[in-house]
Amino acid sequence: MSRPTRAPGRLARYGFGTAEGDGGARAADLLGPEGLRLWRPVEQEPVDEAAAELLAALSRAADPDLALRQLHRIVEAEGRTTEGSAGSRTAESPLLADLHKDPGLRRRLIAVLGASSALGDHLVAHPEHYQALRTAPDGLAPTAEGRLEPTDGGNPVAALRAAYRLALLRIAAADLTGGRGLEQTMAALSALADATLSAAYEIAVAELAEGTERPRLAVVAMGKCGGGELNYVSDVDVIFVAAEDADLSAATQVATRLISICGLVAWPVDAALRPEGSRGPLVRTLASHLAYYRRWARTWEFQALLKARPAAGDLPLAQEWIDQLAPLVWRAAERPEAVEDVRAMRRRIIDHIPPKELEREIKRGPGGLRDIEFAVQLLQLVHGRGDETLRPPGTIPALRALVAGGYVGRADGEALLRGYRFLRSVEHRLQLQGLRRTHTVPAEPGALRWLAAALGFTAAPGRSAVESFRAEWVTHATEVRRLHAKLLYRPLLESVARVPADGLRLTPEAARNRLEILGFADPAGALRHLQALTGGVSRTAAIQRTLLPVLLSEFADAPEPDRGLLNYRKVSDKLGSTPWYLRLLRDGGPVARRLARVLALSRYVADLLARDPEALRLLAEENELAPRAPEVLREGFLAAAARHTDPVEATSAVRALRRRELVRVACADVLCRAGALAPSPTRADGVNRPARGLSDITEVGTALADVTDATLAAALRAAQASQPAPEGLRFAVIGMGRLGGYESNYLSDADVLFVYDPPPGTSESAASAAAHAVAEELRRLLGVPAPDPPLGVDADLRPEGRQGPLVRSLAAYAQYYARWSRVWEAQALLRARFVCGDAALGAEFEAMIEPVRYPADGLTREQVVEIRRIKARVETERLPRGADPATHTKLGRGGLADVEWAVQLVQLRHAGAIPELRGTRTLDALAAAERAGLIDPADAAEMAAGWALAAQVRNALMLVRGRAGDQLPRHGVELAGVARLLGRDDPGEFLDEYLRTGRRSRAAAERVLDA
Repeated sequence: MSRPTRAPGRLARYGFGTAEGDGGARAADLLGPEGLRLWRPVEQEPVDEAAAELLAALSRAADPDLALRQLHRIVEAEGRTTEGSAGSRTAESPLLADLHKDPGLRRRLIAVLGASSALGDHLVAHPEHYQALRTAPDGLAPTAEGRLEPTDGGNPVAALRAAYRLALLRIAAADLTGGRGLEQTMAALSALADATLSAAYEIAVAELAEGTERPRLAVVAMGKCGGGELNYVSDVDVIFVAAEDADLSAATQVATRLISICGLVAWPVDAALRPEGSRGPLVRTLASHLAYYRRWARTWEFQALLKARPAAGDLPLAQEWIDQLAPLVWRAAERPEAVEDVRAMRRRIIDHIPPKELEREIKRGPGGLRDIEFAVQLLQLVHGRGDETLRPPGTIPALRALVAGGYVGRADGEALLRGYRFLRSVEHRLQLQGLRRTHTVPAEPGALRWLAAALGFTAAPGRSAVESFRAEWVTHATEVRRLHAKLLYRPLLESVARVPADGLRLTPEAARNRLEILGFADPAGALRHLQALTGGVSRTAAIQRTLLPVLLSEFADAPEPDRGLLNYRKVSDKLGSTPWYLRLLRDGGPVARRLARVLALSRYVADLLARDPEALRLLAEENELAPRAPEVLREGFLAAAARHTDPVEATSAVRALRRRELVRVACADVLCRAGALAPSPTRADGVNRPARGLSDITEVGTALADVTDATLAAALRAAQASQPAPEGLRFAVIGMGRLGGYESNYLSDADVLFVYDPPPGTSESAASAAAHAVAEELRRLLGVPAPDPPLGVDADLRPEGRQGPLVRSLAAYAQYYARWSRVWEAQALLRARFVCGDAALGAEFEAMIEPVRYPADGLTREQVVEIRRIKARVETERLPRGADPATHTKLGRGGLADVEWAVQLVQLRHAGAIPELRGTRTLDALAAAERAGLIDPADAAEMAAGWALAAQVRNALMLVRGRAGDQLPRHGVELAGVARLLGRDDPGEFLDEYLRTGRRSRAAAERVLDA
């Protein structure tokens, strides 16, 4: 009878014919009267309700065509075991009858047949084995724990193979139907491996020659089997351990035969993780193993031991082997090269993947399972030394322990767990299909469709099942790759690895001993800080226990470790409850060590962070530790002020921004000589550039002056908005002193002059009063008590000093400088520059003072003598009583004043004729004088070195003390702190360097002054 032409089309609705490409024609043959008799070709419908349920089950298989073919083959094989025709055999098939009666069996068997051609082949060879999937009388699914059940057969190896396949069949069925999750499936497969190894072990022992004594031989599971996370098809990694030398001969025979049996029954046994690998003996004694690991083992061998677990044979001996090796495993990370060894091994694995498979490799490729495993194992090696909860051999339990202990963030841990589960599920489905060892996602469209279906992906509007699978795969792989790099290359790892294991266990006694060793002056007080930070069982305390051993080592490198710990506690007390703080320290690259350095070395930064602890986020990004461009600062400060109508609120916002910028510059300053911790910001073109810091004092001064400029500009805007003034009144602020010379330090006041220009038609008195009100308001706003550092506005360099008016008109300044100015006032004007306000007025002011500060005819002899006299008077009267002139950075020998007075004298004498000398910066003017032949190159070099070192020391003193000071002490913690900040190891040698540099600078400056 011919088949109706539309029957195949109807069957296609069940999903048949998709893989075959025949629209269901082949399925019609297998289901019709000549096949399983489940389909009526004329009516184009199932023969009955039971057949309809079976067809519906087949349609839900990963590959309905494969499931149908397998089922047909099993029924045929089943029929060949009984008498009668093929047709009668099909009609009387016990399997079909059971499938109709048992929905659980139907669901489990069809799922297996649609997902695994290999298990289908097994059932064709052993059709009666389908009964292992029957639902129990109590309604429960068959157990799938990985236990072997005895089977009939005289050949023990054949019987073991059949028992293994039966157990595997039950595990696969439970896995495919959702009866067991991924972790349960991996545990069952690992248990099945243990049972198979044990059975093979017993067979091998039974085959020993008569009279041979049973050896004491342990089989230790390694790799995935050891971790309890075996997949369907994998080499089972083992190590064989004999008790004594007398056991070696028989033990080697047993081990060799065990490997052979397991290869015939289930999978290859790989003993290559043993000492010396394939070149070494297959079996070693316990003593031989210990000798090898103590002397020769490399980091990757200890990494492999993380997953060691007793599996078969002499289990107590296996446990003894693991216990005796454990101390060596948990000391492996202390090797100098350990962390980099693990990273290098991961890179080598990727390098050995064929390029055409790289993007499809879910195990070894980037973003694959190995990325997760290596990250977890490295964290175990480093942190597991002091935290025994991190020692489970499995990846998922270890990752959960790392999250629970605070070593990995919750979000990161969950992302890794999701990625691991997804990738292992893909691996399981790929391997289950043909029971072949594979980790490569297929490229062929049909295979991809099957894989997507096997994983439960379905088509959605606008997206096929394959596209959905690919999208999720890319998402997980990308996230795994990112987190792998974040965790495996976390800078904190090397620091933790360098801490001895005892230092990681912050028990009171161990902590006290370690604090004494590290040089804490008050171990009892430091211990109280540690107990406050790490006490309890909260996640915060757990993360602190991870961080503090490293931070203590950083604090110990500073002259005052106790102060560093105290400052850290203050910051932690303020931020400890915020979700980002400890996460940033743990995951934020060098942030934790950078924070420890700045807190331990700089009271100035510690005070700023105490007021604005959130500013420590700056330590996480290289570019955040580069001073902002002046135009960026000015725009930001002005915008902040513009958001407030109240001038006090506007200035408060500006001062808060100033505080943040001071933290930025100071942190870069403290860190610039910190080796690997030094920031390395990049330009817009991606090229690294040196960070501004103590290594370049001129850039520090410029950065601080830029911040002051922006602060004055924004505060002036607020002051002008709050003070009524005649329309058209022009007002400008002129920077003087260190502000004008871009040589500001951290606690500098803003030396300024205020200048105004009245609009036409406005009386001088009204304009003066309005300008005076703006200037006073500006000073008031910046001096209002607040948590932020104040900015003093000092106008004492104005004509007539404090006795003169606070503000003058441009004309009044011109009249004064033309008639009454003294030579020292011309000297002060050498640093004058426009800062903020009316730019045109500022330019007019600068043009007006040009002939004053750069006299065309230079100085008269009397003026030169006057400058020398004033300098001598300043040194005598302004040097504080009891100050050491050899180490006073400002007024001492060869310090800032010596060089500046000498350079300014040259400018006053020659800048009128040599325009290159016209500038407000000391070192620029010194270099110009050298180029013009006015200063001997050797003297210029000595003066530049003296000025730069004195300026560096002055800034460093402020950073260390947190307050102003010009005197470098000759001993004590402050000298040590300054030396440390400046990258010197020996304070005494640094003091000698300072004195030597100062003497040479002084001699050079005197030669210039006397020229």
